[in-house]
Amino acid sequence: METRPILDDAVAKAALPAERLLAPLPIVSPPLVVDLDGTILKTDLLIESLLVLVKQNPLFLFLLPFWLLKGRAYLKRQIASRIHLDTSTLPYRADFVAHLKAEHERGRSLVLATAADDQLARQVADYLGIFDLILASDGMTNLAGESKRDRLVSIFGERGFDYAANGFSDLPVWSSARKAIVANRGPLFQLWAARKTQIERVFRRPKLGLADFLKPLRLRHWLKNLLVFVPLFAAHRYFETALLLKAILAFVAFGCCASGGYVFNDLFDLATDRHHPDKRLRAFASGNLPLTYGLAIIPVLLGLGCAIALKVSPLFLGVLLIYVFLTMAYSLYVRKVVLLDVIFLAGLYSMRIMAGSAAIGVRPSQWLLAFSTFLFFSLALVKRYGELVIMKRQDGDHAKSRGYELGDGELLAAMGAASGYVAVLVLALYVESDTAQSIYGRPELMWFICPLLLYWVSHIWLFAHRGKMPDDPVVFATHDRVSCVLIALMVAITLLAL
Repeated sequence: METRPILDDAVAKAALPAERLLAPLPIVSPPLVVDLDGTILKTDLLIESLLVLVKQNPLFLFLLPFWLLKGRAYLKRQIASRIHLDTSTLPYRADFVAHLKAEHERGRSLVLATAADDQLARQVADYLGIFDLILASDGMTNLAGESKRDRLVSIFGERGFDYAANGFSDLPVWSSARKAIVANRGPLFQLWAARKTQIERVFRRPKLGLADFLKPLRLRHWLKNLLVFVPLFAAHRYFETALLLKAILAFVAFGCCASGGYVFNDLFDLATDRHHPDKRLRAFASGNLPLTYGLAIIPVLLGLGCAIALKVSPLFLGVLLIYVFLTMAYSLYVRKVVLLDVIFLAGLYSMRIMAGSAAIGVRPSQWLLAFSTFLFFSLALVKRYGELVIMKRQDGDHAKSRGYELGDGELLAAMGAASGYVAVLVLALYVESDTAQSIYGRPELMWFICPLLLYWVSHIWLFAHRGKMPDDPVVFATHDRVSCVLIALMVAITLLAL
């Protein structure tokens, strides 16, 4: 193979500073030039860095249009200079990276050529440690499409390099490449690439079905939205068809907005999820679904939820919008504040009950609000405590979870169990209240619910203590046999007490 010195030739032709070279090695001809976003990575660094920037300070959103007016390269540089990405946890394409490392070991020169900003590109290159030269956007030139092709041709000459990429913007580059490696694209795109140059190899993307696109919506978490029916049943008006229909619409509307909130939360929590032993497998954290899908589906879900909510009542729509606002505030800021985060979580549970009351026009009783406040605070704490126990398995005595340290576990358990038992106390006081005596024909039967609820609260805390609470406790209860039996018994007793 022919060789040519990298320092004398490549630097001179590309007019690049020498510090961007990772190693003063000879370039083996033809070098393999590799794109970054969607090729080495399953994700897009611009979107990743933008999400990190907005999470740091949402006010940066107002600066983005002004940065963009100065060009995409300037926008990328301004974002990259203000954020930090943990390149070790980014979702890499394992099969393709393995191929690159094999090429590197056999002595082939590898060049990273990307439209991503140079600061981020170098972080990835330093982590992989296999590239001889980095070509990236520098704040003035956006290295994409024809701009990238011209840069590569000026260094290696026409047909003097092979190029691995995956986007339509890479077609002009392939027109000047000797051979192409296509990553993460289907047969139709391969035909387009084949018109430009010879395809040497294809790294196929995994097939995605409808279930993959629905998974981030967490439809099983819609079970939590059944709480909107609580005011209807508490008021014993479940035989009124009009109110039941409104409650059903409220359930669907809340489900759509809640799913939008879950996607929003996943997008702004990528870094944290990637450090979690289970959550790193989520669709966006793992890179199995593109971030653009998440950004597009959020307004669709929120718009659909609000449209349905307006059919229920303007008051319900108002409560739903407050819920959406609180969800976004939680994702962007509150989740990082110790203790305030669990209070918010408990409040978001209670918001479902208040939304159900707004949907049917029935004011929730003070007993119901007091009971739900203490019970949901306990459930929010058990969620955090369960995460901390699971993280201990991964990180040992240095385990942390969302600002909570391992030593906080005992305090969280004490507060959570106490709050759950206070909820049982509120229920006991309610059984003897004038309200219960007037609503239920046999209120004394309601006393049997107290020990059942006491057992359930203790049961979920015991499971969390054993590290068996990997999910939301409400969702866990729907899959746990003991919880299902206890809940069924409590519902049966309530019906018998009517």
